[in-house]
Amino acid sequence: MLNGRDLTIATLLRVFRGRMSLTWGMILCETSLMALMPLFIGFAIDGLLARALQPLWQLAGLMAALIVVSVIRRVYDTRVYGTIRVELGKAQAARSPHLPVSALNARLGMGRELVDFLEATLPEAMAAGVQLSIAVIILYAFSPVLALAGGLAAFAMVAIYALFHRRFYRLNGALNQQAERQVNILEMRKVRPTLAHLLRLRRLEVRISDSEAVLYGAIFIVLLGLILFNLWFATTELSITTGTIFSVISYSWEFVESALALPVTLQNWSRLSEIMRRLNADSGSAQALAP
Repeated sequence: MLNGRDLTIATLLRVFRGRMSLTWGMILCETSLMALMPLFIGFAIDGLLARALQPLWQLAGLMAALIVVSVIRRVYDTRVYGTIRVELGKAQAARSPHLPVSALNARLGMGRELVDFLEATLPEAMAAGVQLSIAVIILYAFSPVLALAGGLAAFAMVAIYALFHRRFYRLNGALNQQAERQVNILEMRKVRPTLAHLLRLRRLEVRISDSEAVLYGAIFIVLLGLILFNLWFATTELSITTGTIFSVISYSWEFVESALALPVTLQNWSRLSEIMRRLNADSGSAQALAP
């Protein structure tokens, strides 16, 4: 199914578009049901206080639908993404007959990361996008200034990440290159080369982790600034009740939680970009990829 094609996220989406469309549809349905839950809980509370059971049954129906969709999606996803992993592994093995076993072993693991991105990271980003949109709409209903502040915070996050993209790409390339040497090094059965290899992996992982710490520290400063600004603006510039102020802060925090999926997705994409370049390079020239 993947013979003669570039091994990329776009290729996987095209080849398996029917199956992916179905699972994405279930993801959007599940996320929408989750987003409606607070609203129906409020209806149920008001109904019970008024001695009406219909809103409670509506909430129960919503929960039942959420459970059914969630279970079916997870059962279906396991089979779909398992099939994609098998087809991707077959294609990698078929086009790499002369690649050293150490490099092929590492690249098979890297190829699985592409499918992991489709199975875990991308659905989380889609769900966060839906929640983010709902939060912005509700903040806009309170005041356009609150929604504008959220938009500026999102733009600042992307700008901050852009400063780190090349560094993440380079460090992940070095880490992947070292991983491709692992089997050959272990086959030597010598203490010094093995120790040097493990220390090299550790140094690269520490550098990636330190970069992540600085990145997320900067992003959290932006997002906490959004919370403080919206709290100040809601209490000093708007004529609203205490309950509404609470709602503003709640949806501002929901915006923050959802927005954190953006740098996670971008960081994973930086790593996958390097992996896709590596998987589609000349299979017989693993050393040429050394950073």
